[in-house]
Amino acid sequence: MTNPADMDHEPLIIRRALDGDEGALRALWTRHAPHIDMVVRRLVGGDADLAADIAQEVWIQIFRALPSYRGDSQFGTWAHRIAVNRTLNALRKTRRLANLETEVREDSASIEPDHDRSFLAQSIEEAAAKLSPGARAVFMLHDVEGFTHEEIAHELGITAGGSKSQLFKARAKLRKLLAHLIDVKDIGISGKGLQHVTSTERVAPVY
Repeated sequence: MTNPADMDHEPLIIRRALDGDEGALRALWTRHAPHIDMVVRRLVGGDADLAADIAQEVWIQIFRALPSYRGDSQFGTWAHRIAVNRTLNALRKTRRLANLETEVREDSASIEPDHDRSFLAQSIEEAAAKLSPGARAVFMLHDVEGFTHEEIAHELGITAGGSKSQLFKARAKLRKLLAHLIDVKDIGISGKGLQHVTSTERVAPVY
């Protein structure tokens, strides 16, 4: 969690970063990388190498776009939006969003919990990674990122009705995947269970 006291100094750090101060750039990356990496990883799914590559691209884009940051919103919110858009663009280029059917792989019947992280959060994240790329994107954008179906339709090039249908199917598949671990009918499938999952490994971007 970001320290409120640190947020008071962020405008100064941003001004220094705009002047080319590498220490300031690294300070922004250090502060916001855990969240940005998490956003990228959830949208990409289980391909750690691809997620790392896209995260690098995201930070390059964030630093290139820094002069356009006007302070109308918090830097983290602004960077978050860039991360989502850049990740979706990268997935389109790799054709990862071409299949919008929520097919589940045969090896998805068992999900082993890692007790070093939140049981529910990791279980949902691992189950979501086993959805097709398009279905995972709809679930993450709606239930985790808070996009409306109209916004998802615009981002993915589908209809709002298609987004609603895919979300219904994705949730049904997730309930099936998680049924042997938890009583999902009592808690529901929600992105809220993912809020405290953070990236434990990240590589500093080259800038």
